[in-house]
Amino acid sequence: MKIKKITLYQHDLPVKNGPYSMANADVYSLDTTLIKLESDCGLVGWGETCPVGPTYAQSHAAGARAALVEIAPGLIGQNPMQPLLLHRHMDSLLNGHSYAKAAVDIAAYDLLGKKTGLRVADLLGGATTDHVPSYYATGVGLADEISRLAAEKAAEGYPRLQIKIGGRPVEMDIEVIRKVWETVGNKMRLAVDGNRGLSTIDALRLSRECTDIPFVLEQPCDSIDEIASIRPQLSHALYMDESSVDLNTVISATGKGLVDGFGMKVTRIGGLYPMATFRDICEARNLHHTSDDSWGGDIIAAACVHLGATVQPKLFEGAWLAQPYIEGNYDSRNGIVIKGGHIALPKGPGLGVVPDEGIFNKEIASF
Repeated sequence: MKIKKITLYQHDLPVKNGPYSMANADVYSLDTTLIKLESDCGLVGWGETCPVGPTYAQSHAAGARAALVEIAPGLIGQNPMQPLLLHRHMDSLLNGHSYAKAAVDIAAYDLLGKKTGLRVADLLGGATTDHVPSYYATGVGLADEISRLAAEKAAEGYPRLQIKIGGRPVEMDIEVIRKVWETVGNKMRLAVDGNRGLSTIDALRLSRECTDIPFVLEQPCDSIDEIASIRPQLSHALYMDESSVDLNTVISATGKGLVDGFGMKVTRIGGLYPMATFRDICEARNLHHTSDDSWGGDIIAAACVHLGATVQPKLFEGAWLAQPYIEGNYDSRNGIVIKGGHIALPKGPGLGVVPDEGIFNKEIASF
């Protein structure tokens, strides 16, 4: 099987009741990019990448599309059934831009699954569950507002809550954490996510003033050096998110004992092929991690859920999806939805979702 044609689309995903607030960004709408790979045997595979604006990470939507336009001509005639060789070929065409290459990777796995009749989860080693746990991430907000939301999500069945903090006086963040703990207690596992928004002094203060509350502290500071400097003084488990930009960084952080786990984005690390390697590294070192993405629609959601289904259950922190925050689905019949804090694994073949192509009315390029 060979790639015969490639089409790129741009699509807007407005945020419900926006903005969604983080330490370094207010998100009103998402600018997502979709790729359709058509094969010489008539099968079609879909991929997607959706960076959250230009400040959340070292990626943005226009950059993703520029990178895909750069590499697409060189992908015509390549075999999508060989993920390792496909990645090596993409790297020979363009240095970096993993978040763009991830869209090609996801589409190739979709094609591979359709050709073999297998779900992507089976191609990645096999599903441990068909009922994948999710988690809910609050925006940055006031204590009463976030505690009410925590109670709602606990009642819905979410096993884990991520509390967004940062970008304001740390006293407000401490108040939110304490109020949430008083409200939901041991009903949910808690993570506190700084999204790189805390100074080292504020991160240490927050941990010291909340020693009685069990939570994971995720990416409190901007750089790996800052994280390393406070690591020995923290009272909480430490996860890395935005700084874990590639497998080399993950291997280094793991080998040095820098972190207790990761919040990992499928497109940031380059797609499902490198994400599976990341999963195996974490399992070898007994490190907890998520399988999620920054934002995006059904295609990214399906990729996250398929990978999440293969993770060692005792190490899995859940799959975060944008679905509760955006309107509608690409696939009107089999779109990815969260029910009771969990996600049904798509049945496949491939990703198991087929977009209603008519909703993508902004074709960017074709090759």
